[in-house]
Amino acid sequence: MADRHQKLSVHNLLDLAITLFKTIYLLFISWLSFIVPAVKKSVAGEIVLVTGAGSGIGRLISINFAKQGSTLVLWDINKEGNDETAEQIKQLGGKAHSYVVDVTKKEDVYRVAKQVTQEVGDVTILVNNAGVVNGRRFLDCPDELIQRTINVNAMAYFWTLRAFLPSMIAKNHGHIVSISSIMGSVSGPRLTDYCASKYATVGLHESLALELLAERVTGIHTTLVQPYQINTGLFAGVYVNLFPPLDPQYVADKTLHAVLTNQKVIILPKLMYLLPFLKSWLPFECTVSLAQGMGFLDAMDSFIGHQKQV
Repeated sequence: MADRHQKLSVHNLLDLAITLFKTIYLLFISWLSFIVPAVKKSVAGEIVLVTGAGSGIGRLISINFAKQGSTLVLWDINKEGNDETAEQIKQLGGKAHSYVVDVTKKEDVYRVAKQVTQEVGDVTILVNNAGVVNGRRFLDCPDELIQRTINVNAMAYFWTLRAFLPSMIAKNHGHIVSISSIMGSVSGPRLTDYCASKYATVGLHESLALELLAERVTGIHTTLVQPYQINTGLFAGVYVNLFPPLDPQYVADKTLHAVLTNQKVIILPKLMYLLPFLKSWLPFECTVSLAQGMGFLDAMDSFIGHQKQV
């Protein structure tokens, strides 16, 4: 029995050594990517579905993919805005199909998903982007708005993934893009429902990415996008001097680049990579002091935006 335990111990130590070596190697490769330009894949001919395509970065991301030769499937609850995005793509010589969808209703998602498959084909790149924000204090936020935020920002991701992932797995080909937020890793006041929903999308995305890897589904790539505040109507009125809002086109361009290079996670701007790291080891009082000093604790006091799906 002692010999058996000794053999197991040696075997475990060997496995640990191999794991550590592999981790160091992968870390080196990751650092090398900052120096050597990544090889870009082609998305020409791919069928790309973007939720919340009728405005904001959803529209810009759609146009970016269209310029790469992809066929766009545009989903939004706002028909006018969605049709406008489709028209802009067609004027550029691209292909776009506009569908009015309430992503909070799974029956609506499943029904239109079947329609898309019949009329356009199997979706190969799914960009979950639709989102809303209330910006109210926790006790001032009506139940129905809390539910709406969770449904749009989180539950809708479940429904679209369940609708389109099976065909990707069957072909072992596809790409899943989740547009979340840095607020999915760190939090702020007057954003309880928003932060909760974004934490949910990060958890969903990360767990699904690991599940695909565990099941050896090597042909489906995943990209998690966590931007800081974007200069759209979603957070109108919010401004932090040290961290001005990001330009929407910049976020859309970085998102496309991440997909073309199969980047797993992208946080914008790069300085924001520090926030989850600092939060993980600094005492809570220290993180509060930093947030207060940088103006994050009262940033939502100037919020004048309204709930809008983008």
